[in-house]
Amino acid sequence: MNPHAKLIFTLSLLLGTTITISSNHWMMAWTGLEINTLAIIPLISKSHHPRAIEASIKYFLVQAAASALVLFSSMVNAWSTGQWDITQLTHPTACMLLTTAIAMKLGLVPFHFWFPEVLQGSPLTTALLLSTAMKFPPITILYLTSHSLNPALLTTMAIASAALGGWMGLNQTQIRKILAFSSISHLGWMTIVILYNPKLMLMTFYLYSVMTATVFLTLNTTKATKISTMMVSWTKTPMLNATLMLTLLSLAGLPPLTGFLPKWLIIQELTKQEMTPAATIITMLSLLGLFFYLRLAYYSTITLPPNSTNHMKQWHVHNQTNPSIAILVSLSTSLLPLSPMISVMI
Repeated sequence: MNPHAKLIFTLSLLLGTTITISSNHWMMAWTGLEINTLAIIPLISKSHHPRAIEASIKYFLVQAAASALVLFSSMVNAWSTGQWDITQLTHPTACMLLTTAIAMKLGLVPFHFWFPEVLQGSPLTTALLLSTAMKFPPITILYLTSHSLNPALLTTMAIASAALGGWMGLNQTQIRKILAFSSISHLGWMTIVILYNPKLMLMTFYLYSVMTATVFLTLNTTKATKISTMMVSWTKTPMLNATLMLTLLSLAGLPPLTGFLPKWLIIQELTKQEMTPAATIITMLSLLGLFFYLRLAYYSTITLPPNSTNHMKQWHVHNQTNPSIAILVSLSTSLLPLSPMISVMI
């Protein structure tokens, strides 16, 4: 892709995100979401592969429908209340439509169908943007309207997302699809706590973004997109794959690592709100995701599975590694000792 075009699309993504997260008017928020959608589509389809073109079309159709629902819900609310302020969402129909629209934009169950296919058809760097930066504006809108959303609907969608994200990831061999279902599962954890502690939801999203960025940048360095190629990529960069194993275990939420912190705080918050059954269910469902995280962690280290693989072992070469991976790995694995300070901040 032309560097000037890539610069324009990147600046457009920054502009759209900034407009959405800093606006109080529904029309400005909708404008930012549309700028984001139009800027990311060329980045998805830049390889000109049929799967990339299909992914960009699917993404455009889903995001256009979700943006239309956002506009429709804001118009319904403005018609009944005379307010275009995002924080003044009070009409029940408008609240239901907005919840549906944001669920479509984020990929929550039952509107999850597009996300794994779009991620599979995108390059690894674009898939990273789709999993992290493109979810920030819709999550900001959820944060601003959290006081007026339906608790039963959000809790149901959150538990269903955690269940489907863990269950569907078990049978995948493509790493991008596994990370897509991982994203759906983590969105379930974010959604279930947004009504009771929105700042905790934002903190969970930030930590998830750091861990996911580490995984995607590492995979982009080793050029591993399938489990079969991940099995033999450790011969190229052994240390990088060892740190990938730690990041995957952190993403799974194992205790000594950073990923345990948001799940711990969310379970604690749900228990305070007398939602112990929901906390128990979503904790048990996270064990489904733990299985495929452990499988990826096993394949990323210097251990080959007993079955044969069609890929040759690759020579140890000194590839140019992104220096930001070292910082992201440190944040993805060692933030748990700072949990008292983080708890005070939220």
